[in-house]
Amino acid sequence: MKIALVSDAWAPQVNGVVRTLATTVDRLRRRGYDIETITPDAFRTIPCPSYPEIRLALGCGREVARRLNGLDADAVHIATEGPLGWAARRWCLAENRPFTTSFHTRFPDYVALRTGLPPKLFWPIVRHFHVPAAQIMVSTGTLAAELAANGLPHSHLWSRGVDLSLFTGRVARLPDLVGLPRPIQLYVGRVAVEKNIAAFLDCPTPGTKVIVGDGPARAQLEQVYQSARFLGALHGPALAQAYAAADLFVFPSKTDTFGMVMIEALASGVPVAAYPVPGPLDVIGRDGCGQGSAPIGALDQDLGVAIDRALAAQRRDCIAEGRRYSWDASTDQFLAGLERRPALTRLAA
Repeated sequence: MKIALVSDAWAPQVNGVVRTLATTVDRLRRRGYDIETITPDAFRTIPCPSYPEIRLALGCGREVARRLNGLDADAVHIATEGPLGWAARRWCLAENRPFTTSFHTRFPDYVALRTGLPPKLFWPIVRHFHVPAAQIMVSTGTLAAELAANGLPHSHLWSRGVDLSLFTGRVARLPDLVGLPRPIQLYVGRVAVEKNIAAFLDCPTPGTKVIVGDGPARAQLEQVYQSARFLGALHGPALAQAYAAADLFVFPSKTDTFGMVMIEALASGVPVAAYPVPGPLDVIGRDGCGQGSAPIGALDQDLGVAIDRALAAQRRDCIAEGRRYSWDASTDQFLAGLERRPALTRLAA
């Protein structure tokens, strides 16, 4: 089976979307699937306003069409709503080819935070992009319900996985965090306004607050919150050691569609504190027990309360919950959601 995957999010970007797509592509290739990617690294690009790590392809329509024509794929998946995604969508509609999309980012909420305008003004754009898709892949049931409420009922569950060989809870603690006042409360992710990190740093909780990641809000937050530790971006074993050193993981975002860092933390034996919003509700659960019966964290409208409650969770229960998330199962879900070109169409071509 030949699959074309089109995405405006790709390396060297570092975020959950890129990790999900890159890992899925790798797993598919290991299984013997012929998967070709159309990504910004093959085009002339400009930085995305307010998110310069994302490169937007310029004048890509003809080249995207040429490459899709040449690939003659059995299935086309459009991962993002950027220039490459729109170009691939136009080609699929013009060629009467079925395609699937995925909803990785709450585009209306992100734009609303940067403009001060209500999210509802931007939903028509999202709806227009995804309506023609055979299915929209979403990471959680809560997100599927949200899309349905906004006129997009045709969703398919595509959950996430965690690298269980790396995030185990059985690695050495990151040396930079050894000896700091406890409890060590950790945030991992992009340092940007939509992540709501200030809400975490404002919590009057004892111990040490640690920020792992980079982004446009880092310099300002470092200046305002001088007692917090900002370590920059960490990857691989160093990131696993940061999780291992933490007593608690804090996820203050209210706009993420999933939050892969939560399951990385759980697999590392670290309980999670968050707001009761989509993403945390699906992973941690309203009762804080995830898919099991023992606490693995806590959700509360008062983040400080969630932090205090989550600290009572046991590391062994968190590890057991984190191990429920498999990249193999995630890849199976992705394959099940693809819309293949009808056999008669392939023969006619």
